[in-house]
Amino acid sequence: MGLARDGDGGTVTKRRGCSCTKDDFLPEESFKSWSNYGQALRETGIRLKDRITTRSLETAELTEVRARSGHEMKKNLTWWDLIWFGIGAVIGAGIFVLTGQEAKEEAGPAVVLSFVVSGISAMLSVFCYTEFAVEIPVAGGSFAYLRVELGDFVAFIAAGNILLEYVIGGAAVARSWTSYFATLLNHHPNDFRIHATSLSPDYSRLDPIACVVIAAVCLFAVISTKGTSRFNYIASIIHMAVIIFIVVAGLTKADTRNLAPFTPLGARGIFSASAVLFFAYVGFDAVSTMAEETKNPAKDIPLGLVGAMTITTVCYCLLSLTLTLMQPYNQIDPDAPFSVAFSAVGMDWAKYIVAFGALKGMTTVLLVSAVGQARYLTHIARTHMMPPWLAAVHPRTGTPINATVVMLVATSVIAFFTNLNILSNLLSISTLFIFMLVAVALLVRRYYVSGETAPSDRNKLVVCLVLILSSSVGTGLFWALSKKGWVGYAVTLPVWLIATAVLQLTVPRARRPKTWGVPLGPWLPSASILINIFLLGSIDGLSFARFGVWTVLLLIYYLFLGLHASYDTAKAAEKGREGSKLEEGNGVAPAAIPPEKTGGII
Repeated sequence: MGLARDGDGGTVTKRRGCSCTKDDFLPEESFKSWSNYGQALRETGIRLKDRITTRSLETAELTEVRARSGHEMKKNLTWWDLIWFGIGAVIGAGIFVLTGQEAKEEAGPAVVLSFVVSGISAMLSVFCYTEFAVEIPVAGGSFAYLRVELGDFVAFIAAGNILLEYVIGGAAVARSWTSYFATLLNHHPNDFRIHATSLSPDYSRLDPIACVVIAAVCLFAVISTKGTSRFNYIASIIHMAVIIFIVVAGLTKADTRNLAPFTPLGARGIFSASAVLFFAYVGFDAVSTMAEETKNPAKDIPLGLVGAMTITTVCYCLLSLTLTLMQPYNQIDPDAPFSVAFSAVGMDWAKYIVAFGALKGMTTVLLVSAVGQARYLTHIARTHMMPPWLAAVHPRTGTPINATVVMLVATSVIAFFTNLNILSNLLSISTLFIFMLVAVALLVRRYYVSGETAPSDRNKLVVCLVLILSSSVGTGLFWALSKKGWVGYAVTLPVWLIATAVLQLTVPRARRPKTWGVPLGPWLPSASILINIFLLGSIDGLSFARFGVWTVLLLIYYLFLGLHASYDTAKAAEKGREGSKLEEGNGVAPAAIPPEKTGGII
């Protein structure tokens, strides 16, 4: 399991990662007996308040929490690895499948503008992630960032959505893999799926090939992170060559008449498509989870993340423009748009190259996703919000095998049943929600330090954040509920503008980035909040209902298990620190692991 502290302070014991005893899953004091558990449930209110108002320290995340995995992850990645990981993680099902779906049903030829809008939103989030990853280079990614700045409870809600994002994203890509594999063999995508007529239409096309692909990716991901990087690097170069071929060959068959009408459903179609196409940019956050394995985070992470996102956005715009120039938007195939488009213009042979490139792209997306999601789950398990058995790092491979296998089993189950359109909408909600929280956390990081920020400045920060969030929500709601008019925007957008300006002009910065920071603060993080919430307003109501059900399930798990496990772990760690002050030679320097900071901005 890794390292565990006893309740009396400081003793560290090793357990094998392959063991599966009760103590590997629920070792905390609250679960030692039914009477203990009953007492813990009676204290739920007190414990919940403690977890809401307690914020972890960076040094705790970098030392104590990381040590709970038992073995260190190997630091062998550079900025070059991260760029190719980013390209491999992002360019996959989003461009090769959803482009056709959204061009035909929502945006028309203006789908290229939808990619621009989604790309701007994604780049703003990349900036926020980059600053955090440089300052807090741990495997937990956004979970660790939110735990430091917004507290355990918010971090857990985000953690559940992070895991949902990865499971759904992997399932969507795996099902798309089957579609393009069928195209490569001159079959319809559903020819290789089993039709279970007794199930709901959205869940009746069973996909065993997707499960086999996920299993193969899982095997590769647990062997070696550096080996995965080498494979991804080579495969991504091939992928870029295929993208260049699609653009060059496709433009030889371009017909500008296909661009009319350019916006058949107007601005609403563009933004509706943008919300779904944000799925195409999901994956870069997986690169931030590799910060713990990066040789020089301050240099490698900014170059890797920003470089990968820039290349990806340019590729998406070129590919989507090429597709709509080759075929009228209402004739684009929603399942395999590029392959069918080449067949339609008399280049039937080219569809095999396209299908091969799509398959390779989706394979690398699955591979990088497997690496990223396992590291998220590993860090969440280190805090005991999830069973600590999942935090184990294998001593030989230096990879989190348990977390990798569990996440990909969950992905396989979803991929086996669920159609792509359900997956893509639900994924976009989770992703936009998390990215919004990370931007909020960055503003808190810049303008609030516990024990240093004056109460008056803290209160002004809270008011500004409330106004930024409420005006962004208002803008998104007005867009979702009002088909015409501009009065709502005339109210909400000036409020956002004034709140951001007041934050910049009246609240002194409490912390400046040590090495790399988001430029134009607080405007870019605030803009990230606005755009992410605005795009949420373009997603259908049924997807929000599914999102609500998932959130309720998360809260039930947290109140009955995760809250008590993480509370016990935090209190045991505090006792361990107190013991380390009185007893020398326990292997942990007192100054290296300061206590959690309490009394946050809430």
